[in-house]
Amino acid sequence: MAFRFVHTADIHLDSPLRSLALRNPELAEVVGDASRKALIAIVDLCLSERVDALIIAGDLYDGDQTSMKTARFLATQMSRLHEAGIKVLKVRGNHDALSRISKQLVFPDSVTIFGGRASAVILRAPGNDVAFHGLSFSQTRAPESLLSKYAGPSDGMVNVGIMHTSLAGAPGHDVYAPCNVADLHGHGFDYWALGHIHSRTIHAGSRKVVMPGMPQGRDINESGQKSVSLVTVRDDRSIEIEERATSIAQFERLDVNISGAIEWHDVVHAIRSALEELRSSIFSPHLVVRLKLVGNTSLAWQIIRDQDLLLAEAEQIGERTGSVWLEKLDIDVRTLEEFVDGADPVQELAQTMRSNARSEAFREQARALIHRLVDELPPEVRDFAGKDESEANDFLERALSEGTDLVTARLRERDLQ
Repeated sequence: MAFRFVHTADIHLDSPLRSLALRNPELAEVVGDASRKALIAIVDLCLSERVDALIIAGDLYDGDQTSMKTARFLATQMSRLHEAGIKVLKVRGNHDALSRISKQLVFPDSVTIFGGRASAVILRAPGNDVAFHGLSFSQTRAPESLLSKYAGPSDGMVNVGIMHTSLAGAPGHDVYAPCNVADLHGHGFDYWALGHIHSRTIHAGSRKVVMPGMPQGRDINESGQKSVSLVTVRDDRSIEIEERATSIAQFERLDVNISGAIEWHDVVHAIRSALEELRSSIFSPHLVVRLKLVGNTSLAWQIIRDQDLLLAEAEQIGERTGSVWLEKLDIDVRTLEEFVDGADPVQELAQTMRSNARSEAFREQARALIHRLVDELPPEVRDFAGKDESEANDFLERALSEGTDLVTARLRERDLQ
């Protein structure tokens, strides 16, 4: 008889969507509890598929959670699984290593939270005994590989390893219990249930090494469909992996090329068509879009000047399309007009501004101004100009480019009055 389990990780329960809350309170209200809804969707999947176990490979929580509301919610979901006879096996990751809930909440006896020493839990089923090997880390840092702490495979059983690891490293993720994929394949376990990296990857090799990704994105940098793995271990010990979508709100970037548009309604039509096409391919209840207009058009100055009106138009289109939310509107358009040297003073000024913006002296003055503005803001909103030097430089580039475009658009408007 087949043994089945759901493998997930990085739920980050109650992780705040601060960027959305700042830009759009209504949107924040809609998806603010998306991580909870994703967990409910995972439990619903376990129940509907009548699986034997749910594997959580770390970061169920987002940090040092103290909310009793969160505790009651989690207890309810674990009770639903317990009543259905579904086991839960969980390791702590770097985010939930210090969680008070993780240490204080009393779970049903069907829930196993692996400790700081590697151990194994054997689940018996007709035709298949499955040994789950797990190890939690008690601190938020794990600079060395944990693989050597895991015992070898149990004889005569299907062996599943549960580990929270950054593997060889991934952009945007801290190094956590790094290890080599080839070493995981060679350890002897039939399936490695990994967590930590938020994008889904199945690492090819002699064994099944699976990073399921997170079940719910939290911002535009965690875009795309989010899911869990539904795993079936057959009587012949072959393993089948199915991806099942779980996200309540899916984040996507959408570039719309409006080259050649000569009327405002041309731009609106292009936005509508692009949003409708994207929405038709998304199965999540909500779609959150960062929209970017690109291309060459004689409407460039008007679009830059009236981007607030265009954003309102796009938001209305999203509402009519069905649960499509505009997270942000970016403008990267240029004019079709060609000018002879000296024939257009506004264009000459724009070229001068762009030239000045490339000088290091000007850029240093701009950096100093940004730093002064950031220092005067409340701590919780100071990240708008970047969290590190690289992001700060990217913000400066955008500010100088968009500022030049906006000034040019305003001058062009006055020039044509």
